[in-house]
Amino acid sequence: MQRWAKGYSQSELEVAQERYRLRFPPDLVELLLDRRPVEGVDWRSDDRAIRELLQWPLEMLLFDVDQGFWWPEWGERPPGRPEQIEVMTSALDKAPRLIPLLGHRFLPETPSNAGNPVFSMHGFDTIYYGANLAQYFTNEFEGRHELGSVRHIPFWSDLVERFDEAYALFTASNNQPN
Repeated sequence: MQRWAKGYSQSELEVAQERYRLRFPPDLVELLLDRRPVEGVDWRSDDRAIRELLQWPLEMLLFDVDQGFWWPEWGERPPGRPEQIEVMTSALDKAPRLIPLLGHRFLPETPSNAGNPVFSMHGFDTIYYGANLAQYFTNEFEGRHELGSVRHIPFWSDLVERFDEAYALFTASNNQPN
């Protein structure tokens, strides 16, 4: 299977970043100038898919909240969905935006340095899929799951590293008598 296609031009990447109000970290820029993953979004033409993927983190977290999950740092869980959405949106506005790579694999926009980890994000079920971009693509394309030292990314790394805490709250809230 062909994994890579010709990269983008500098101007194509600049247009994409402007259109989606993103700043690609330097290692992503370097990669995308050289080549792009065939199975990933085409930053020149996949507008609808890109916009949906940029909303994916919120939508997946909302789905899990509807199932009973709640993140401890968000404070007391509001009773109504509109208030829950407001709390979550506010929290995600403070977290680094996630840039779609392939499927539900994302690279955080910040810090704007090479070496950010790649997350496989499906709501609260979020894991590291690579300690950096190069390791991620090796893992993805070679069927590995090796992980080196990982840079901490506010909120997203907490989801990975403290999932057990959120799951314990979920379990406790679902075992409450009505």
